[in-house]
Amino acid sequence: MFRRDLPQDAHRGYLIRMAQEHIAPGEGGGLLQAFQEWPESAVVLGWWQDIPVALVVEEGAPGADWLDGRAWLARLPESQFALLSTALQVGSWWRNHRFCGRCGTPAERLKHEFAMQCPVCGHRNYPRISPCIITLVTHGDAMLLARSPRFPPGRYSTLAGFIEPGESAEEAVRREVYEEVGIAVGRVSYYRSQAWPFPHSLMLGFFAEAASRRIRIDGEEIADAAWFSSGSLPQLPPPYSISRALIETHLRGVARQGR
Repeated sequence: MFRRDLPQDAHRGYLIRMAQEHIAPGEGGGLLQAFQEWPESAVVLGWWQDIPVALVVEEGAPGADWLDGRAWLARLPESQFALLSTALQVGSWWRNHRFCGRCGTPAERLKHEFAMQCPVCGHRNYPRISPCIITLVTHGDAMLLARSPRFPPGRYSTLAGFIEPGESAEEAVRREVYEEVGIAVGRVSYYRSQAWPFPHSLMLGFFAEAASRRIRIDGEEIADAAWFSSGSLPQLPPPYSISRALIETHLRGVARQGR
């Protein structure tokens, strides 16, 4: 549905309007404004159903009916996640990198790729992507889920954290799990990845087998953590998230073994 190759000479098509990470509702209440000529400031994102689509980042406050990214995720079909994720991440980059980070000169946008280049010193920057691990820790059929202080009441999720400089993804899994809940893990296996535009994460999903069930939360990033079974689940992350996919994959595996 969404193609990321950039139409080089397009000047019209669909448009997404954004201000302060909020996006204006378009036709039919969706992301896309009607087919139209683009303003000069439009940033091309790719193709939606073979029609060029671009983003405009507007100054000032968003309209009262404009929604932030998480609110849009709750109302859009999964097929539009890639379009929303790209718009949010490119919009954030566009707002935050209009000046050269080396010499302070106003940067110029390159039209053939997502890049801003300084006309004075030549420094070039690209949209930031921050690699993170997200991990479902299991012990037999049970799975370890935790609460961040920022979560809605009652919601539990998998453990996650940023990969540090010089660290492999697998090392990050072991470190984050031990730091957050005090558990050493044995086998670590890769699942899949997902772009997560809050604001620019790339989530690398893993399963990890716990060496014990003894939990010791850090009390800062984690407010509570507990072991759960398929018959007793808390409020889970939303269906579009890789965290929910990890949980559902584990539950399906447990169900198959029980047949």
